[in-house]
Amino acid sequence: MVHWDLPRTPVSALLLARLGMEHGLTAADALAGTRLRLDDLTDPKAEVSARQELAIVANLVDAYGEDTGLGLEAGSRYHLTAYGIWGFMLVSSPTPRNAVETALRYVDLTFAFCEISAQERDGELLFVLDASDLPRPLRRFLLEREAAAIRTMQREAFPEGVRPTRAAFAFPKGRTAADDLLGTSVEYDAAETVLAYDGSVLDAPMPQANEHAVAMAIDQCRDLLQRRLARTGLSGQVRNLVLARLTDPPDADEIAATLNLSPRTFQRRLADEGTSFRALLGEVREQLAEVLLETGDLPVAEVARLLGYVEVSSFSQAFRRWKGIGPREWRKRAGPAAQSM
Repeated sequence: MVHWDLPRTPVSALLLARLGMEHGLTAADALAGTRLRLDDLTDPKAEVSARQELAIVANLVDAYGEDTGLGLEAGSRYHLTAYGIWGFMLVSSPTPRNAVETALRYVDLTFAFCEISAQERDGELLFVLDASDLPRPLRRFLLEREAAAIRTMQREAFPEGVRPTRAAFAFPKGRTAADDLLGTSVEYDAAETVLAYDGSVLDAPMPQANEHAVAMAIDQCRDLLQRRLARTGLSGQVRNLVLARLTDPPDADEIAATLNLSPRTFQRRLADEGTSFRALLGEVREQLAEVLLETGDLPVAEVARLLGYVEVSSFSQAFRRWKGIGPREWRKRAGPAAQSM
C-alpha cells in the first residue's frame, strides 16, 4: 500500500469537483470513474477512497491540461477548517516547530498525495514535496496543489508576517505564474519541489497556542489514524493480527495460516497493495512506539519489550531508521505535547 492510499473525508473530493464545475465541467464529468454522486460528497459522515479522489484529479487534468495552474487554484482553497481535528491540532500548537512536527506525524489524515518532509538546511525550514510515486500526468497538479495548500495553511496558522522566502518547482513554468499566490519568487525546472521559510520563525509563539487543546487534538488524531489504517485491505488485517501479539510477534507464515492463505499468495497480495509483512510490522511498531513514548513514563527498555524487541539496542537502531534520532531524544522533542497528556 502506498502512503496515501487511505480512506478520507469527502471534503477534498467535493472541493475538486466544484472547482471543475466552476470551470465548465458537469458534476458527472468531474466525478467520472469514481462511482460517486455529488450528493455523496456532502454527507459529513461519508468517506471516499484516495483512489476516488485521484480519479477526480485525473478528470480535471484531462479536461484542462497539466500546465494551466489549476493545481495552484485548488490548493488555495484548502483552508485549515477543511482538515477537521488535524487543522485544529496545527493551529493550537505552541510553536511552528511543534506544529510542523505533529502535522507531519499525522499527515496521513490530510488529503496530501505527495510525500512531504520538513528539513532544516542553512537556516531555512524547507518543505520538500515528492510526487515520484504518483501517475506522471498528475504530478504537476498535485505538487502545485500541495505547495499552495501549505501556503494557505501557513497564512492562517502561523504568526503574522510569516511568508516563504523562496519556492521551487521540479517542472517547467506553465501558463499561470505562482509567485503571487505563494508570496515569493518561484524557480522552475529545479532539482526538487520546495517551499522555504526563514528558520528563525520555528520557535516563535503561535497566535492561538493552547496546550490542553493541542493535547486533546493529538489524542484524537492518533485514534482516527489508527482506525483508518485498521480498515485498509489485507494490510489492515495484518496490522490487527500483529497488534494482538506485539510482545511476541507472529511471523509471516503464521499470519498467512491465520488468514487461510498460502505463504506465497499472502506475500503476493501484500505486494499488490504495495507493501510487505516486514514493512507492516515496522509500521505498527513505529506508530505504537510514538504512542508509548509520548503518553507515558515507561523506560525505553520497557517500550522495546512491549514492541517485541529482545534487545533495547535493536529497538533504538530501528527507531533511528524511522525518525532519524534515538527514542530518548525523540521523547524530549515531543516535550510539551507529551507531558501535557
